[in-house]
Amino acid sequence: MPARRITRAGTTGFPRNGVRRTTPAGLLVAVAMVLGGCGSQGVQEPAAAPGTAAPAAAPSAAASVLTVTDPWVKTTKKGMSAAFGTLVNNTDAEVTIVSGVSPISPVIELHEVVDSKGKMIMRPKEGGIVIPPKGTHQLQPGGDHIMLMGVTEAVRPGAQIPFTLTLKDGRTVEFTAVGKDFAGGKEDYQPGMDMGGDKADKGDGDMHMGESDG
Repeated sequence: MPARRITRAGTTGFPRNGVRRTTPAGLLVAVAMVLGGCGSQGVQEPAAAPGTAAPAAAPSAAASVLTVTDPWVKTTKKGMSAAFGTLVNNTDAEVTIVSGVSPISPVIELHEVVDSKGKMIMRPKEGGIVIPPKGTHQLQPGGDHIMLMGVTEAVRPGAQIPFTLTLKDGRTVEFTAVGKDFAGGKEDYQPGMDMGGDKADKGDGDMHMGESDG
């Protein structure tokens, strides 16, 4: 009886039916790829190195934090103007506006009107404009307002003027104010001009530009 050749698996070299079965090379490669992929669900981002802080997120819009209702801008041909409206704090925490920008003015300041030695003057509002929790704050002629200096284009009735306010925490609020004629008190918002009468009455009116009580 001829000797039988033994394979690595401990079986005869030929199957009992005398036919050798081979596995296609392509199938082996496919199986290897499937097995190699086990345990990995989707693409994983490289893990951050230990001790490495995640990139800081850019300041986000804060429309849900602060809204501006009925915003408007005093019409003007050039020079200075001011924006008004109602600031509404929608949160349970104090909100502070520290600055603002608009494409029609290279310089914008947050102003207040105060009594200085018997005269009403406008000046930058130190510390910004604070809106109490779940409260409102009025921007109005003769009070706090957003001052536009060096207006680069005429503000006509109905004009749509965009603004962006920056909050103390870095977030921003965007709104659009409407150009509106306003004759009450005849505020001209011009440095050195009479704020309570006509331009011809320079220095004789009730409200003036000022830097401080001194």
